[in-house]
Amino acid sequence: MRRRGGARRVLLAALVLLLAVLGAVPAAAAPGTPRPTVDPAAPTPTAPLPGGPPQGSGPGGVTVGGEDLDTRGTVVVDGAPPVPDGIVAAGWLVADAGTGDVLAARDPHGRYYPASTLKTLTLLTLAHRLDPAQVVEGTAEDERMEGSRVGMVTGGRYPVSLLFQALVLQSGNDAANALARAFGGTQATVQAMNATALELGAFDTVAGTPSGLDVAGQSSSPYDLALFFRALVADPLTAGILATPIAEMPGVEGRSTGFQIQNENPLAGYPGGLGGKTGFTDAARHTFVTAAERDGRRLVASVMGTENLPLRAADQAALLLDWGFAVPPSLGGVGTLVGSAADVTPPAPTSSAVPSPAGPADVAAGPPAPSSPASDGPPALGAVALGAAAVAVVVATLIGRRRAMRRTRPAPGAPPPGRRGPPAAGTGASPSTRP
Repeated sequence: MRRRGGARRVLLAALVLLLAVLGAVPAAAAPGTPRPTVDPAAPTPTAPLPGGPPQGSGPGGVTVGGEDLDTRGTVVVDGAPPVPDGIVAAGWLVADAGTGDVLAARDPHGRYYPASTLKTLTLLTLAHRLDPAQVVEGTAEDERMEGSRVGMVTGGRYPVSLLFQALVLQSGNDAANALARAFGGTQATVQAMNATALELGAFDTVAGTPSGLDVAGQSSSPYDLALFFRALVADPLTAGILATPIAEMPGVEGRSTGFQIQNENPLAGYPGGLGGKTGFTDAARHTFVTAAERDGRRLVASVMGTENLPLRAADQAALLLDWGFAVPPSLGGVGTLVGSAADVTPPAPTSSAVPSPAGPADVAAGPPAPSSPASDGPPALGAVALGAAAVAVVVATLIGRRRAMRRTRPAPGAPPPGRRGPPAAGTGASPSTRP
């Protein structure tokens, strides 16, 4: 698929910067389609959503990455070999991380519970916003964190750099809690995570926790997980964290002795592997996202909503990578991983009415995300930037500079642009469930 013109990208990027400087409010979705939010007061989900997850979309209902990705079933680039047997996950995607070409996907914009794969967004959000030398003291709250823990104890002193390793290597929910505290609290961290997701064009993602522990309304998608991991492996700092094999947790006098932690990525031995992140909760089931490189070509694969049988999520991802490396790059893709929200074109306006502002700030109420501590990385997004990408989309729409991406659907009997398979189980028979 063609990428957007350079002039338009520059225009939209300039609008994002201007709106951030002016402290603009977040942009709205189309009338009747407000951005989803989490509901911490609702009961914690304990099972996947009956009938499958809702389908996500970008501003105004546009399909992020191209109209061929508007499907609840399977879509494969023309000319590619058949997707291998054993890929049974409800949602998955494999893409070229360099070109952005999506080679194949199933329910790419399904808004699934992400479990600990959401920690990829936590790392992406905080890696350049916290001083790696900052020391965070463990608390009783860290010790009581639900789910997987790395073993922090009250009174322990842990550098931020080590907490990032604990977050990835052993999926420490205690480490996620401590990192959020160092940033200014859970609410500020969740706000920053949602701002980062929107900046990347990950409109299916609604973060409610830094750890990925289930909360009603929290979601991500195979498409968005691929966006996050693509960004992580492209950044030397975060790529190094993903590839760390072992780390040392310090001892705490009278409480615990020091101990070693290992990278629990199940594809650590995959040829050319660049890292991976697992996830599991009762509501999300098994999730996984990974990337690998061969002969200078990088692929990213994500798997959501699956069980360990007949194949683990990581093993399904490995099959997708093997298959993807066998697909000639010259075939292109059925869609594209966007570079940022600036690459997401809204539909043309249908009336003069301007939708009222609403969006990511509502995802997690609380104080604005604090400014970044000293860092050599990119400047932090503040609460002023929260939703700036979406605002720019609306402004661009109102000034009439952009047109809808929607491609003309083929006439009856004409072959579709991508080879499609049956819809995923439990998602219904129609290609899309969006109005």
